[in-house]
Amino acid sequence: MSAPSTTVRRSVLVASAALLSASLTAPAALAAPALKTGSPAAPPAHMSGVGGARLGQAGTQVSLTPGVPVLPKDLSGRSWIVADAESGQVLASHNAHWRLPPASTLKMLFADTVLPKFPKTQKHKVAPSDLAGMGEGSSLVGIKENETYAVHDLWLGVFLRSGNDAVHVLSAMNGGVPQTVKDMNAHAQDLQALDTHVVSPDGYDAPGQVSSAYDLTLFARSGLQKKDFREYCSTVRAEFPGETKKGKKGKTSRGSFEIQNTNRLLSGDPGLSVYPGIAGVKNGYTTNAGNTFTGVAERNGKVLLVTVMNPQKTEHDEVYRETGRLFDWGFKAVGKVQPVGTLVAPRSAAAGNGQPGSTPGPGQVGGRTAGAGASASAKSGSGGMGVALGIAGGVLVLLAAGAFLVNRRWPLPELMRRRSRP
Repeated sequence: MSAPSTTVRRSVLVASAALLSASLTAPAALAAPALKTGSPAAPPAHMSGVGGARLGQAGTQVSLTPGVPVLPKDLSGRSWIVADAESGQVLASHNAHWRLPPASTLKMLFADTVLPKFPKTQKHKVAPSDLAGMGEGSSLVGIKENETYAVHDLWLGVFLRSGNDAVHVLSAMNGGVPQTVKDMNAHAQDLQALDTHVVSPDGYDAPGQVSSAYDLTLFARSGLQKKDFREYCSTVRAEFPGETKKGKKGKTSRGSFEIQNTNRLLSGDPGLSVYPGIAGVKNGYTTNAGNTFTGVAERNGKVLLVTVMNPQKTEHDEVYRETGRLFDWGFKAVGKVQPVGTLVAPRSAAAGNGQPGSTPGPGQVGGRTAGAGASASAKSGSGGMGVALGIAGGVLVLLAAGAFLVNRRWPLPELMRRRSRP
């Protein structure tokens, strides 16, 4: 099966969030039953020093030197990070290495690990055993036993609907869930995502399954190197194969249904506009993890990654609102603020020979000690997402999707750029 011709990539933004949201179905249930052992109430006093010593310190880390904008007010995420996707510099963070349940943001690691193994045109007939072992209340895209799906369709189900059924089918193709978990843990080690321990490949709550804002950002940065990963995580809606049915005279037919991305900075929601320049990546929610999100956006030639884990405020779409405020701050601060750390390169890319891709030493960013300047409290800052598009309701803003090359050290070789057409 070829890629659906109706798949709409993230080449269109909607100026009116209300208009778009009216066409959106409610996101699939992502919650899992609460675990008896929840996350600790406070971060450890000392955490991992990967990427720089300041990133291992509890609390907010930022260097508020003259000319640097203050951080947004009222950030309630238990952990968050703002990083330059190209240079790898961490502009600011809050409990960056706190090991917390990741929910479906862990699917970024799953995709980065498994996606290269199967061509998108490969087809697979789903056996009942492929769907065994999914947790109660799992988010589903609607895969049916004994139906055949293209790998392309399965990945759309993973990214758009956070389908645990799609994850389990792809895991079965990869040798089963235990093998996939083993592969993901090995890949996390290579990425130097040392806060991460995978138990379930779909991110469903499981005792001992943890990650961190730092590690989730590493997963996104690595995944975005891959063209197919970028395509899937930036797709707003697509047609997904339905169930084969028998009609009159014994004839069979198979229709399709629309699936839409549950990343609300990408698709919009009532009261929440599409974030300008957004190009993915992945959202998640479980009872134990709360809301989690990693996003990538581009503005004026700068590409930023923001991860927010478990906001304590309960307002609707809070994880997206806090992400948007951090994006706004990051685009104002990039090039002005001294980094507090760095996103390290994978071990496999850092040959230790001084070539592009080598990992800076602990606490080092581009030859400088990371994090010059004092820590600042998240209580100070200015807010406001600034995401209004300023276009009459219902008007579509077309964005050109091109490719661009960045420096060759270790960032994104071809992240799609978004430009409004004149």
